[in-house]
Amino acid sequence: MSTIQTFLKEFTQEAETTRKMLSIVPNDKYDWKPHAKSMTIRSLATHIAELPSWITMTVTTDGLDFAENPYSPVSINSTNELMQYFEKEWQGGKEHLEKTNEDILKKTWVLRNGDQVYSSSSKAEVIRMTYCQIVHHRAQLGVYLRLLDIPIPGSYGPSADEMGL
Repeated sequence: MSTIQTFLKEFTQEAETTRKMLSIVPNDKYDWKPHAKSMTIRSLATHIAELPSWITMTVTTDGLDFAENPYSPVSINSTNELMQYFEKEWQGGKEHLEKTNEDILKKTWVLRNGDQVYSSSSKAEVIRMTYCQIVHHRAQLGVYLRLLDIPIPGSYGPSADEMGL
């Protein structure tokens, strides 16, 4: 199996779990956060939904410079909007991954803020990091939802809620 085929398989599998988590974000809790230093559910869920766009950005550019492209998240105000946004970004990432080739994945991609370089990695490594970011932030969202006493769906098997524990 090629690197691209492996990435596509994992991207599709992780999307299923991500959909389950994003779909249960309650519309009346978008401004809630568990701590003053934490993101709101809106910010966290929006970030999770946008992360598939990093696949598109990775295969179509040589990097991201925050000094030239400041972060500007879309405004999400409901779970329906959140799910539509995730599906759009996931579809775009999938299509770009399907169109790329192994040679492109070997090229370097740089994340920076002006002269400060945060990372310089192969595009394949950036895609792997993107998947890790999705899983990391999805787990973070799970903690938020647990604190709100919302039953959590399983990720890689049944959750305690699904098992009736």
